[in-house]
Formats: sequence, C-alpha cells, structure tokens
Amino acid sequence: MQFLIYILVYPFLWFVSILPFRLLYTFSDLLCLLIYHVFGYRKKTVQANLRLVFPEKDKKEINRITKKFYHHLCDMMVEAIKSLSISEDEMKKRFTFTNVEIMQDFENKDKSVALMCAHYGSWEWIFILQTYVKSQGNAVYKRIENKYFDRLVKRIRAKYNSHLITTKETIPELIRLKRQGITTINGFVSDQTPKPWKALHWTEFMGIKVPVHTGAEMLAKRLDMPVVFFRVKRLKRGFYQTTFETLAENPKDYKDYEITDKFLKLVEKQIHEAPEYYLWTHKRWKHKDKSPEDYKKD
Repeated sequence: MQFLIYILVYPFLWFVSILPFRLLYTFSDLLCLLIYHVFGYRKKTVQANLRLVFPEKDKKEINRITKKFYHHLCDMMVEAIKSLSISEDEMKKRFTFTNVEIMQDFENKDKSVALMCAHYGSWEWIFILQTYVKSQGNAVYKRIENKYFDRLVKRIRAKYNSHLITTKETIPELIRLKRQGITTINGFVSDQTPKPWKALHWTEFMGIKVPVHTGAEMLAKRLDMPVVFFRVKRLKRGFYQTTFETLAENPKDYKDYEITDKFLKLVEKQIHEAPEYYLWTHKRWKHKDKSPEDYKKD
C-alpha cells in the first residue's frame, strides 16, 4: 500500500516541482484557498495560539495575521516540493547568507556545530549551506511513516552532503562521527513541545510557562560543540536571508538551560517582529495550565 501511494503521488509532486516559480506560487494561492477558506485546517488552533500570546491584539489584527500565516504556510509547502528539482544556483539565489564565515571559521578550527533554529520563516532550504562548507550536515527529524517518501526526502538532502537522523540515532551517530574525526553541522529545530513528563526544563516562551526541548544544549555540552542560532528573514515571496549568531562558543562554560533560554528569547524576538512567519498550527502551549510538579511520580 505504501508503494502504491508513492507511485500515485510522486508524479504529481514532480510535476509541481518543475513549475516555474510564477506558476508555483499560483498553485500555492489555490492551495491556500482550499486549506484556509474551504477546509479551515487547524484554523481554531492557529487563532487560539495567536490570542493566547498576543492578548493585546484585537480580532481584526488576529485575522490579518492568520491569513498571512496561511499564505506563508502554503508557500513553504510548495517550496518543499520544489526541492525535488530546483537547481543549486537557483536555490543559492533564493536562500542567501549574510555571514556564512561564522560557520566556515568553526570548520577551520575542526569544530562541529550544534545549529539551532525555530519553526520560523523557512528552514526547508537551509541545507544549501552545505555548498559553502565541507562539514557533513545532519538534521534531526521525525521519520516519515511511508518509507518510500522517507527515502525520497533523505535522497534530496543527500545531494548537498546533508543527512537526516532520527532522535534515537542522534547521540550514537554523532559520537561515532566525532571518534572518526569528522566535523559536522547538526541542525535542531528546538522550539516545539516535548512530552512534559520527560521535560527537564520549563520556562516562559512568549510569556507562558511551558516545557522545552534541551537536547541540543545537552548534546553540545557532551560533545563540546559551539552552539549557533540561525535567523531566517523573508525578503519577499520565495526569497530568504539567513544570519548566524553564536550562542555559545564553549557551551560547558554555561549553566544548564542558559543556552536554551537564550535561544528562545531570540525566537520570541523574531515572532514579535513578524508573527505571520511562525508555525502556529502546532499546539505549542497545550501544557500552559500545568507545571513540572503535575508530572512528578509519587
């Protein structure tokens, strides 16, 4: 069944991927019409999240942000499909870096890096970074249920010396690479909700106390990896600019969770500047009425 779904869907995805950008974004507009206006995909969740973190904004402003968010969401979906066939030159033109030398400097020092980001702007094309460095790129991800699509996504990333590894694979794989003397750039999307009974740290995010992921920080300390944040700015439709910021060159010098808190503050700043580019469909604040004590075992 998985293979049947794959062979039926893949030709459509390929056709969409070879559309010129003008037609690609026309398709995105049609997709937005269906997702937002017809089906209302997670619309209640999006607006509940926005009202929660922006209590000062009126209904009109919440609706404006919601509409812009869905347009951006659909753009990201078609841009992910475009990854199937987009050329390296085209991607470099559309996803640029203001200070890639930060990553190159760490590489010249034979330093692997923990690269933290949020579900903000566009993270789909970040793997083009690998064309500017020699280090192996790794991204922690959740395996796709359909094994054929999972292999497809891995194959796309592998074109640029990027590799996808699951959460369970991360620690043993990075330890293995370190022992072999292979420098790596390891991407962590670290702003979503962990299972609260497993969370080691609770802190305020957008003014609300929630459990947060600390894996990137803990792994950086264990493997002595500098921690770098990458901020994505949308310049115009289909064009993004990324800026790197070093959070901790020597992570062991920081108290536990200090790097994670610093990261979240930078994410908050992004959201306040342009909230429509954050991924509001996730139930990020679903544990807002709980506390760590609620999950402690007797």
